[in-house]
Amino acid sequence: MIEFRLADGRTPNFHQGVITYRGRHVTVVALRDSAVLAIAEPRVIETDGVIESGPLTFVEAPDLVTALSEQAGFEILTAAELTRPFDAAAWPELDEADIRYWTPETVGDALFNYWD
Repeated sequence: MIEFRLADGRTPNFHQGVITYRGRHVTVVALRDSAVLAIAEPRVIETDGVIESGPLTFVEAPDLVTALSEQAGFEILTAAELTRPFDAAAWPELDEADIRYWTPETVGDALFNYWD
């Protein structure tokens, strides 16, 4: 583990654990309000008061997903699942008003975001 990046403000809606995996840095992102994880390129949450807020870039890391899957209670979504087009009917637990306002294009955009 290189570092934890905890989101303590309103945004983003996820925390990050930056690790070195197969010679590169990746981040395990974890939703703040559920046990859903994904693997993405590391993001800067705040630098000099500026928040990086664009969509995450999800990456494939099958061995890492397998290792994380062995931890009880977590759902790990792959890059392929997260880059699929978003269908609100498949995610009824997400806030309808946010979906209408932010109009996410992918599952990853809807789940891991910087919405206020």
